[in-house]
Amino acid sequence: MNQLFVVNLGRTRYAETWELQKKIFSARMEKRIGDILLLTEHDPVFTLGKGADENHLLANDEELSEKKIDMFWIDRGGDVTFHGPGQIVGYPIIDLSLHYNDIHRYLRDLEQTIIDVLGIYGVIGERENEFTGVWVKHDKIAALGVKVSKWITMHGFALNVGTDLSFFDRIIPCGIFHKGVTSLHNIVGKPIAIEEVQHHIVNHFAKIFSFEVKHISTEELETMLRHNEAAVEEM
Repeated sequence: MNQLFVVNLGRTRYAETWELQKKIFSARMEKRIGDILLLTEHDPVFTLGKGADENHLLANDEELSEKKIDMFWIDRGGDVTFHGPGQIVGYPIIDLSLHYNDIHRYLRDLEQTIIDVLGIYGVIGERENEFTGVWVKHDKIAALGVKVSKWITMHGFALNVGTDLSFFDRIIPCGIFHKGVTSLHNIVGKPIAIEEVQHHIVNHFAKIFSFEVKHISTEELETMLRHNEAAVEEM
């Protein structure tokens, strides 16, 4: 059974976590580090993927500045989405070839992870044939956007737990005009601790991908990356 290092980053700025992702991605590509799952809540940010239509971001620069919302064009697939407090964002950086060489299956397995977690709370999560992500009736509760290069994965999923959904009013989420967004809090009618939901996500992700989980701190991850970089320099 392969080992998965899980790191809970807490609340982060998007730019910092993106840089960390890229460091881990390079190290995983060069087999200098094992498989990693990063978990975080971001400060408010809109991200636009490679195929995004900038017209789907309705907020202008003045509004972004006034409300202190960051905005980034990034290298994942998909259109525009929002990340913010109350939302669990997961970034699996894994060698997919150790499991299978199939990006579509990977997306379905990420969806299944979320569907299984929602089921714990009595919520029926579903797939939409035309769209990636997880839906509850006609509302999207989890978004997916990934990058895969030489079967190493990057970016990942975002599950709305207690997210302020008003931020989604300033975008056309994932470029989908005719559907809404929702959160776990909205559906069950009560707050649920982010940490509790994260715990379930890790367990179900590990089950689907047959991982043995090892939780490490941010400091341990940084030490691991530094040691691996030093080892390369000495070669």
